[in-house]
Amino acid sequence: MRHPAPPVSRARWLLMGLFALTGITFTSWLARIPTVRDLLDLSTSELGLLLLVGSVGALLAVTVSGVLVQRFGSRVGIVASTGVLAAAFVLMGVGPTVGSVALLGVGVFLNGVAVALGNVPLNVESARIERAMGRTVIPQFHAAFSIGAVAGSALGATASHLGISVTAQFTAVALLAVVWRLASLRGLVLPGTTGERPRTPGRALAGPVTVGRRRRIATALDSWREPRTLLIGVVVMAAALSEGSANDWLSLAVVDGFDQTEAVGGAMLGVFVGAMTVVRLLGTRLIDRFGRVDVLRVSGTVSIVGLLLFGFAPTFALAGVGIVLWGFGAALAVPVGIAAASDDPMRAAGRVAVVSSFASVASIAAPPLLGVAAASTGARHALVLIAVAMVASVLLAHRVAPEDPSIQDVVPRHDDDEQPVPVAPRTTDHLATRTHPTRRRRLVRVP
Repeated sequence: MRHPAPPVSRARWLLMGLFALTGITFTSWLARIPTVRDLLDLSTSELGLLLLVGSVGALLAVTVSGVLVQRFGSRVGIVASTGVLAAAFVLMGVGPTVGSVALLGVGVFLNGVAVALGNVPLNVESARIERAMGRTVIPQFHAAFSIGAVAGSALGATASHLGISVTAQFTAVALLAVVWRLASLRGLVLPGTTGERPRTPGRALAGPVTVGRRRRIATALDSWREPRTLLIGVVVMAAALSEGSANDWLSLAVVDGFDQTEAVGGAMLGVFVGAMTVVRLLGTRLIDRFGRVDVLRVSGTVSIVGLLLFGFAPTFALAGVGIVLWGFGAALAVPVGIAAASDDPMRAAGRVAVVSSFASVASIAAPPLLGVAAASTGARHALVLIAVAMVASVLLAHRVAPEDPSIQDVVPRHDDDEQPVPVAPRTTDHLATRTHPTRRRRLVRVP
């Protein structure tokens, strides 16, 4: 198999790095939450409210991010999120040091906004790179995030062990994020992205042509009225609930449910993240071979089995097997949902924003709801409730099939000598190049 064109390969690796950076920034902050709590003498409920502020910020910003990317392009969205992220981390570092809950709250809110502003362009570009390469690669970007998350946790733990202040650590992370993101902008966005003109006429790589400003904004908002997009959002919400609940509650459930040490609880969370990462790295072949729908159905079923085994296993060893199965099942649902929402490049930004909103709702609702359940049943049994959401994901799996029935459910492989170029569509609403093994449009070679 030949390698992709150099611009596509470069964009792929640059974007992989930005997904890893997102994981680093995300968990380097979470790893220092105990220090932040102690510096401000916060109760568990007060800390929960502060974390909730970040989720609200993400929810408020996610729709705006879709319009921003649709109107101005992915580069502007990434630059905007970078500025907000830097301000957020500085405030989150300074607030606890000076004893100001208000400054910390503003920083946490801005961090949620930055995550929402950054996730949409990153996911939109991952889908465009997948189309340009002609094979499934989106799960690899999410695997990079998982690897970055592990590195971020290690960074936070090391800073804590060495006695580095949260102000110094978060300021360094902000500086790293700004330099890394701005250095990656050149070559990150393939020519022809919505809102950005190709550098050379006729060389756009599977991207839509530029249309009027009002139409682009309307397209981003119209996605909220599309039943298919909303149901894909439910699938992504179930996946976000599954992954997010493990991040929030798995360690505690292991400690309380099996009388294990905190170190063992943290190690089992690492097992969960490791299982997800492995499947995300290998899942590209699974999706190419079996298609999105079957992969999502199997993933949901494996998650359900893993959750039930973890929740009701009589021994810790069996519960560990359940954690591994849970991680395997949780790995591919979000990448599959993002790919399904990005089928039409013209509408990708708005649709990704919609499904990201559902993920934000899950992050807002999950902690308090599971907390209430855990108070009466214990954290381990409370986590079994996630299986209900996974059942919904399995039942809605057919919704992630390509919306155009002429498109194969497995991403076709293109000869890299013949990069796909957009073919003039019948309407401005469907601007992607379509191919099928039995019904293939001739690709136009541009000199």
